[in-house]
Amino acid sequence: MTADGPELSIVAPLLDEQDNIRALYDEITQALAGRFAYEIVFVDDGSTDGSFSILKEIQSADARVRAIRFRKNFGQTAAMSAGFDHSRGHIIIAIDGDRQNDPADIPAMVAKLKEGYDVVSGWRKVRHDKALTRRLPSRMANWLIARITGVALHDFGCTLKAYRREVVAEMRLYGEMHRFIPALASWSGAHICEMVVNHRPRTAGIAKYGLARTFKVVLDLITVKFLGSFSTKPLYIFGGLGALSALGAIFCGLVVLYQKFISAASLSMNRNPLLVLTALLVTTSVQFILMGLIAELLVRTYHESQNRPTYVIREILESTSPDGETP
Repeated sequence: MTADGPELSIVAPLLDEQDNIRALYDEITQALAGRFAYEIVFVDDGSTDGSFSILKEIQSADARVRAIRFRKNFGQTAAMSAGFDHSRGHIIIAIDGDRQNDPADIPAMVAKLKEGYDVVSGWRKVRHDKALTRRLPSRMANWLIARITGVALHDFGCTLKAYRREVVAEMRLYGEMHRFIPALASWSGAHICEMVVNHRPRTAGIAKYGLARTFKVVLDLITVKFLGSFSTKPLYIFGGLGALSALGAIFCGLVVLYQKFISAASLSMNRNPLLVLTALLVTTSVQFILMGLIAELLVRTYHESQNRPTYVIREILESTSPDGETP
């Protein structure tokens, strides 16, 4: 451990994983012992079982462990954000609390990171999950995310990833956006690579994910794409839509005039549905442009005042040295 923090911070968000915590802790220590100076940051995302009691016991016996407890369940993204915020390592490794990620892959990921990459993303090439409710939706979501973000990864949903601290230090994560960190980092100029990792079947506890999460991911993907492409210039997208509506209004208006004054089958303007469509498109065009102006104001407020965390912590357990400094 250096004066300004350990080499590695292992961030493990968990929810109701009392049957997995000790085994996960043992596996992490076995994988890293003698290789790295590290800390383990467990984030209890509002567990209702005995998870935090076990974390208390582990933390009291090992000063390298930090345990963060939320007041209620805020979701995996908020838990990971809290882990990032309260970690001190130069390299941050995120890992699931259900033991399906293999801590034995961590040294290889760190070695890959030291080749010059900023993010190393795990790829669960062989997955041990249900095909219909987990693997199929995941394949569809990964394909869609890769196409829309332009970041060619096979497995955005794999929690096991290695990050340089500076990559995630300033990120604000919401919804299910933790899976989009590689895309957000890539848009900021970070170098991304992917590595095949071992994926293991769940042996204890209950899976917390289902088909409903895929729908949430799609909605968050729209948000990420908007933030990545138009977060500082929303008027471009709303103004573009307004311009399209205006062009549609002009076209429909010309057709109405043609039908009224030139066409042999003259139509009364007040009975022509295209006149109604013209008025609707003009109104829509104005609304889109006004929405873009409002969005511009909101974006400026967002970038200037976004200091509110996405979680509320009840307590943090950590060890201190005799002089009052954290180890």
